[in-house]
Amino acid sequence: MNDIDPITGLPKELFDIKDIEKEQEKIKVRVMQRRFGKFITSISGFEHKERAKEMGKILKKKLACGGTVRGTEIELQGDHKSKVKELLKQNGYREEHIDA
Repeated sequence: MNDIDPITGLPKELFDIKDIEKEQEKIKVRVMQRRFGKFITSISGFEHKERAKEMGKILKKKLACGGTVRGTEIELQGDHKSKVKELLKQNGYREEHIDA
């Protein structure tokens, strides 16, 4: 059954507030060198822990690397700066708001 939004009067399936929030977030992608010469890619700027966790899972799977999510920051093992930017764009984040 179609749910109708009481404010707009449109079916709720037509719009998703999560996508609108994604477009507003300013994401920063950095590559840092850790101990023993290892690189990590750090992605920060997410507003919600759940969204960072979901995106971290997607990125680790697509890039075939390990990583972790600490609060609203994602850390990936290795230098994946250019690939991360493309994957973020594919998942609904605006290119102008991605600082890579």
